[in-house]
Amino acid sequence: METSEKNSVAGANGHDANGDSKRDESPEETNDARDAVVVHNLKKRFGRQQVLDGVDLEVPPKSITCIVGPSGGGKTVLLKHLNLLLRADSGTIVIDGIDITRLRRRALNQVREKLGMMFQAGALFDSMSVFNNVAFPLVEKTRLSEDEIETRVKETLKSVGLEGIAEKFPSELSGGMQKRVALARALIHRPKILMLDEPTTGLDPARTGAIHRLIRETQQQSGLTVIMVSHDVPAVFEICDRVGFIHQGKMKLYGSPKEVTSAHDETFDSFLAGKAAGDGSERHAN
Repeated sequence: METSEKNSVAGANGHDANGDSKRDESPEETNDARDAVVVHNLKKRFGRQQVLDGVDLEVPPKSITCIVGPSGGGKTVLLKHLNLLLRADSGTIVIDGIDITRLRRRALNQVREKLGMMFQAGALFDSMSVFNNVAFPLVEKTRLSEDEIETRVKETLKSVGLEGIAEKFPSELSGGMQKRVALARALIHRPKILMLDEPTTGLDPARTGAIHRLIRETQQQSGLTVIMVSHDVPAVFEICDRVGFIHQGKMKLYGSPKEVTSAHDETFDSFLAGKAAGDGSERHAN
């Protein structure tokens, strides 16, 4: 619903900075860790462009939250703040009870271990096999043995429906299979929170539906918290527990799919009407 209403994210209290300007060397949990992610009054400017203008968001644990909105509205920029690729100009971000806006690099790296990220284009290494693509995070960031890595990779590939293709290369796979490999790599270190940036870009409706179902099945089986930026509106609402509509740098609507679609918000209704008319501009939205 509108973010000024009582049940909206703008009503979140107790998650903003406590006035202490010191940045902690190690992450310390806040007193309130009910929500997996809490964003309060987040702002980010690039030059003269105010991309995020006071965004508020509360993501319940073990749920799927979808962020939608027009191209240029700030969806991917918000996601880049949540996965620690960008620093906010102001505001707070609490991840798994830890205020990351007060942390230095070493402590941020500890928080990153809780996160899995699937990028919009997949970001697979063309010169690596599927096995090595999926294993890459474990090889680079853990001390697991080769046998342990092999077991983990095979289990993860199986979980996304990709048994028997470990030795193939990305160029030998369909678009849908490449998306599954990228998802497997995001899951390989068993994150607590999974972030997906346009996970179905470039796929036809049938493969899009299959990826949506896989995301929901994976979330339910693993108990993950999923935050997903998507252009597949309204189809993606079928797997979402919460929907956030970003417009002009603000979280204009936030709630269950039913609440958001029945809000009778003129801007959101126009956005939906544009999608229904076949507006494809969202496929490369930021």
